[in-house]
Amino acid sequence: MSTLRFFAIKETLNRKPVEIIEGKRRSELFGENVFNKETMRQSLTKDAFESVNNAIEKGTKIDRGIANQIAQSMKDWALSKGVTHYTHWFQPLTGTTAEKHDAFFETIDGGGAIEKLGGSQLVQQEPDASSFPNGGIRNTFEARGYTAWDPTSPAFIFGKTLCVPTVFVSYTGEALDNKTPLLRALNAIDNASVAVCKYFDKNVKKVNASLGWEQEYFLIDSALVSSRPDIQLTGRTLLGHSSAKGQQLDDHYFGTIPSRAMSYMRDLEIECMLLGIPVKTRHNEVAPNQFELAPIYEEANLAVDHNALLMDVMNKVAERHNFKVLFHEKPFKGVNGSGKHNNWSLSTNTGVNLLSPGKTPMSNLQFLTFFINTIKAVHDNEELVRATIASASNDHRLGANEAPPAIISVFIGEQLTNVLKELENVTNGKLSPKEKTDLKLNVVGKIPEILLDNTDRNRTSPFAFTGNKFEFRAVGSLANCANPMTLINSIVAKQLIEFKEEVDVLIKKKELKKDEAIFNVLREYIKKSSNILFEGNGYGEAWEKEAEKRGLSNNKTTPKALKAKVSEKTIAMYGDLGVMNRVEVQSRYDIEMEEYILRIQIEARVLGDLARNHIVPTAIKYQNTLINNVQGLKEIYEADFNRVAHAQLELIEDISKRVDIINTTVTKMINKRKEANQLSDLETKATMYCEEVIPMLEEIRYHCDKLELLVDDELWPLPKYRELLFTT
Repeated sequence: MSTLRFFAIKETLNRKPVEIIEGKRRSELFGENVFNKETMRQSLTKDAFESVNNAIEKGTKIDRGIANQIAQSMKDWALSKGVTHYTHWFQPLTGTTAEKHDAFFETIDGGGAIEKLGGSQLVQQEPDASSFPNGGIRNTFEARGYTAWDPTSPAFIFGKTLCVPTVFVSYTGEALDNKTPLLRALNAIDNASVAVCKYFDKNVKKVNASLGWEQEYFLIDSALVSSRPDIQLTGRTLLGHSSAKGQQLDDHYFGTIPSRAMSYMRDLEIECMLLGIPVKTRHNEVAPNQFELAPIYEEANLAVDHNALLMDVMNKVAERHNFKVLFHEKPFKGVNGSGKHNNWSLSTNTGVNLLSPGKTPMSNLQFLTFFINTIKAVHDNEELVRATIASASNDHRLGANEAPPAIISVFIGEQLTNVLKELENVTNGKLSPKEKTDLKLNVVGKIPEILLDNTDRNRTSPFAFTGNKFEFRAVGSLANCANPMTLINSIVAKQLIEFKEEVDVLIKKKELKKDEAIFNVLREYIKKSSNILFEGNGYGEAWEKEAEKRGLSNNKTTPKALKAKVSEKTIAMYGDLGVMNRVEVQSRYDIEMEEYILRIQIEARVLGDLARNHIVPTAIKYQNTLINNVQGLKEIYEADFNRVAHAQLELIEDISKRVDIINTTVTKMINKRKEANQLSDLETKATMYCEEVIPMLEEIRYHCDKLELLVDDELWPLPKYRELLFTT
């Protein structure tokens, strides 16, 4: 082991102790730094509290006069906790969060000063938005972008700053963030679901989408990361040979959490409790130094905000523990990648989970309605579903080491598959009294027997039903949950609207009773969407062939996958629902395509630097040592030189060949990158980076990794996998 790497490891032993809040339970800490309903009830006047509550529950606007009262109370509450600044906290199209801090401090006449936060400052601000990605929505010299308060997500204190969750829109009203389309999609699914629920329960007035995310991540010693420019600049290892021991023994998964990682997790959980993030589960994941945390499910918009906030908190807490958190979907080649499973469901104001089987035939007919419509929505939009989880980093993860493949399919388990088959065989048209009775008893009536864990887990399924929810497993760990949640809620909303129209037509034209009309439409949906259902191994070559026969797409790379985002079908769907207009859809495609290009470009530049300035010089230095050794052997064993020096000569030749290939390929890669950069069309440029630059990255890596096995460990300039993955 090199001296540099030894001291990198030794440095971590002198970390600071975990700071904890003694004497308080988690439940007592929960939401302490959040301006939530309980805090508002104590701080606001009755009128102000009702105004905020109506904005949250019904979407009504808050009067500016009331906004002044709320701002005053919010400021006083924040000041009582030692806060000095406030910020509009938003989620631009960078995929991360953004904030510009302003002090409460204001000067007044006479040379004095006060602490101030007015209603206008709370409700709306105008940050300099010129440098955020906008995909052509605005010109760079047009810097106007507005942040507007989102009262459905409560303000919180992070450090010494009051953070107010907001949307971010352009001067002309287009969404410049991830939150605005999500809020529109949640409104669409609410309206569409309520309309369908009226078939079953007239008391349903509101339907909320819920989200439970599962955040996977790696914890790597920060001193070791400081010695790896590739991890620092790209979030993953661009080279590095597999460790002799990796995850093959499955001994890390659900194993005893290492004490240093546990200290980090405890500290993190306390921060989460204070911020109202309801984290509940923690455990070792499959790969060494890989972990997962998961919260209690929440309303989707709040859950999205909490996940975005969590990733920031995780990074800050990691600094205290001399860790670096890696969110990249595939930071280490050959071991498990990291996902962010999005568990999605719908629930009514009457307390019913629409994707949970009930205890009566009628409640199960409601369950089947939402269950089958969701499957149909994914079937009809499978390419768009794939596009929504596309990124340069997630491309590395999909299809390997327990991650689902790029082919989108739905897993529902054997029992529900049989239920759908029985429903599919129902007679066309009107049901006889006997058929209706048999159907309710034999199909719908048996669903109460289904337990929440009725389906076996299929880790190769991108979209799986897991008892009372659908688990979108293909989402990557780096992703902002707003994007998959905007998609799922939009396509299901569109599908429910179409379903209600078809049912109403059957009731009116064919004079069918409601149940009969619903059964008829659902039966046709089962037939039309059966190709998306798959229970087997998603990794096998057989599934690729079968999926092709079924007409399912297999877009393995981001440039191919993203095309579905700007199809006329997609633009029409989002436009009809009021989620995004054509300009907003196109802008997101342009931003994501450009991000893909830039990420590969950065990786190519970093790897070129590592190969030429770190790996090749080290290999040559070791080769010179071998040459000196051979020359000495020749002097001693002149007569028997070839036999004695055979191994060293082969090693020298092997190093020479690999150094030559590395240098030659780096030159080719630089030239190809320059050629690609001259292209103006984003799709053509991204395709060139994907199909011509990435293979060179793989070629360079292959030979660098071979040199790692040949060169003296004392000379090797970078921490190896065995150190990165087994130092905690």
